[in-house]
Amino acid sequence: MNHPIKSVWLNQLLIGGGAIAAITLNSLMTPALSSPEPEVLEDNPKAIIDEMWQIVNNEFVDRKFNRVDWLEKRQELLGQEYSSNKQAYKAINKALKDLGDPYTRFLAPDDFATLTSQTSGELSGIGVRLILDKRTSQLFVVDTVKNSPAASAGIKRGDRVIRINDKPTALMTLEQAKQELEGEIGTQVSLQLSRKDKGVFQVDVTRAEIEIASVTYTLKEEDKVRIGYIKLDEFSSHAAEQMTQAINDLGKKQVSGYVLDLRGNPGGLLFASVDIARLWLKKGEIVMTVDRRGGDRHFSANGTALTDLPLVILVDQGSASASEILAGALKENKRATVVGTTTYGKGTVQSVHSLSDGSGLAVTIARYYPPSGTDINHKGINPDIYLDLSMEQQLQLKNDPELLGTNADPQYKRAVGVLKSNAASISLPATPKPVGLRWENLREAVMDENPQWERMNQ
Repeated sequence: MNHPIKSVWLNQLLIGGGAIAAITLNSLMTPALSSPEPEVLEDNPKAIIDEMWQIVNNEFVDRKFNRVDWLEKRQELLGQEYSSNKQAYKAINKALKDLGDPYTRFLAPDDFATLTSQTSGELSGIGVRLILDKRTSQLFVVDTVKNSPAASAGIKRGDRVIRINDKPTALMTLEQAKQELEGEIGTQVSLQLSRKDKGVFQVDVTRAEIEIASVTYTLKEEDKVRIGYIKLDEFSSHAAEQMTQAINDLGKKQVSGYVLDLRGNPGGLLFASVDIARLWLKKGEIVMTVDRRGGDRHFSANGTALTDLPLVILVDQGSASASEILAGALKENKRATVVGTTTYGKGTVQSVHSLSDGSGLAVTIARYYPPSGTDINHKGINPDIYLDLSMEQQLQLKNDPELLGTNADPQYKRAVGVLKSNAASISLPATPKPVGLRWENLREAVMDENPQWERMNQ
């Protein structure tokens, strides 16, 4: 998920409430039109506009383009003069807005680079997640990536970042801090940190390629019932591998059931959601996609499930896209009990393309449906057990994420109650066998469009 992809016609798919699902294949655009061609020169801002137009023309799910004369739109766009790529970007955004689809959108080079980094589940840096306190302009470490250079250097959650490469962070934006932390693999970044029990100290960290943990898990003992708690933050390209490890490790500890937490998960790779569903589901349909020509594609379980122990899934209004595919498939196949609130409600698939200047374009190309065929777009998936949190409870969990999956978390407590009711009839599982994952050369990703925190991974 790291670097901008320079190939002009790299195609990717999106399914998220902010995420992008990607299918990597090289595709040629429809070449000629019957009307006279406006002159489009390479390295001219008009070239970016024409790339955008061609992709939308070939792929947008609404063949009527929201009643926009898309051919006339091309003539209009290429008939104007643009002094810079940024000016062309404004014209592109305006044209896409006319399509009436919030998920068909243009991504400036920096945004596209961030997206590709998120979807790959990898980043080049030192492995810290930073948060900016807007009230004090202070920069803090909110987390470190497991086995990252930052973790190895002893950097901890709560450390305040005073200087990066001898530059004070007091006047830095989060983006400026990110730029300071970026650099070639193998080079060093110097940090001055402050910690309550240690005071001010200096640390030099060597940059590396890092796999981001999308999955975290732990064994819970709840009244002598052993429960495997798994938190899935996003459906990156490594998420299914990490989920496999979580299920296997917890299974060896003889758990009686699992709680899979998808709350706040904005989505990710479509095929990551399919592969993860297959880890839980022995048989049954997972999802169906329908493109603009009416062609449908079905994805089903393939007999590679790792466990048949009871499963409870936690969802909320922030569970979108790939999260809804997974929750919907396991709920409708009666494989899991879903607890929480109604999910986000995004039932469309996008393709993501890189353009020749490093920018990107996401285009809605299909709609997806859970096994029942229900249209969840703008509706979401209703849980089996509806349990909302009070504003006070939401604020408490937001301010202290360590409370998630504890007795201070009402939705988790309800999930535990469901598993306890099944505990008497559960026999201990055999050690599951590892499963080889198949990616079928397809990727999908999701961006969080309404982040509650200004945050950054680096």
